[in-house]
Amino acid sequence: MSMQQIIYASRPFGFSADVLAGILAIARTRNAQQNITGALICRPDVYIQLLEGPVGRVETLMDKICEDDRHVDVQVLVRSRIEDRLFPGWSMKHDPAVTWLWTPDEIADGALEKASTREVRSIFVRVANQSAS
Repeated sequence: MSMQQIIYASRPFGFSADVLAGILAIARTRNAQQNITGALICRPDVYIQLLEGPVGRVETLMDKICEDDRHVDVQVLVRSRIEDRLFPGWSMKHDPAVTWLWTPDEIADGALEKASTREVRSIFVRVANQSAS
């Protein structure tokens, strides 16, 4: 089976703990049904999400995210074919990344746009390694 990984960033619209809980609950159920795994880093200033799974299903989900009014300025940072999943056991891992990701000022100043593919992927490698601990 051909698998794909997409990492995107967006700005949340109407962010709250309740909105986040709803996103995670729905994502975990639907992603499990679609054989999609991944992780969501979510703060009031930024969503950064990694999605991985069958190519067509990941692309369809990405299209839905782009149309979701809870996201503003969706930017695909990485789109690649993969052999192995980074989050095989997580239909949607949540990590608030409060203390180690770029600051809100750095995000506002374009840190995501300036980051290399390797730097963006390393964010999720760190999350995956923390999950394995």
